[in-house]
Amino acid sequence: MPTSLRGRGRQVAPRRAPSQQVGLPLEPLRAPVRRVLVLIPTYNERDNLPIVVRRVRETVPQADLLILDDNSPDGTGQVADDLATSHEQVQVLHRPSKEGLGKAYLAGFTWGLEHGYDALVEIDADGSHRPEHLPAMLAALADADVVIGSRWIPGGEVVNWPLRRKLLSVGANAYIRIMLGMHVHDATAGFRIYRADALRTIGLDDVESHGYCFQTDLTWKAVRAGLRVVEVPISFVEREVGHSKMDKEVFSEALVKVAQWGAKHRAGQLAAVATKLRRQGGRPG
Repeated sequence: MPTSLRGRGRQVAPRRAPSQQVGLPLEPLRAPVRRVLVLIPTYNERDNLPIVVRRVRETVPQADLLILDDNSPDGTGQVADDLATSHEQVQVLHRPSKEGLGKAYLAGFTWGLEHGYDALVEIDADGSHRPEHLPAMLAALADADVVIGSRWIPGGEVVNWPLRRKLLSVGANAYIRIMLGMHVHDATAGFRIYRADALRTIGLDDVESHGYCFQTDLTWKAVRAGLRVVEVPISFVEREVGHSKMDKEVFSEALVKVAQWGAKHRAGQLAAVATKLRRQGGRPG
């Protein structure tokens, strides 16, 4: 497998997409994005992968793609290798085993940073994330450090979801906003773009979660670091081929971790208030 890619990226036009943003305001326009790497983690996605790769290449032909396969037993790794052979902008990173979505993305982030990319995209291989939203999301990077494809802001939607699953996702994100005090509406979203500098600021070595909570973990770190997070509305489509890899165990783990982060955050706020009052000669009431 080649160790580098050709830099064929084109500058993304600095136009605004409909969005909502959180975090501390930085300068209105960020550095141009010239090299984009789309990360596609796979585990048993041999039927979906060629379709997603084709749609990404048609929508953002300037981008390179890195497939992150966790030793899929259904032969997805071989399909990925065939795609890389056919398309010079496609690379494959074979991982020895299934270790969770977070670890796959961390490996992809590390690879992308080492190879000089300006922006790194997270997208599912199952077709639930529409590559056709990528131009608007990339455009939003003109004044953002992190862009989230959001289901839960005006203009966003989910397609073919049962009511129970929709309520679960909306409730989980409301819980996250309350516990962590941040105003991101879709902190659990897996369709997003990070500037390379944002990932360096977050610090990949400090990421605590590798399962369902991974996306929330990185969102929380970005907000706490004062990075600008922008949400762009997307249509999320339930997969038509294969099975969801979400289960109750990883969801429960996410609830516990968010509670722990929230308790630590609130304790820090109280400590800061107490310190301020002491310095002013007052007493906490």
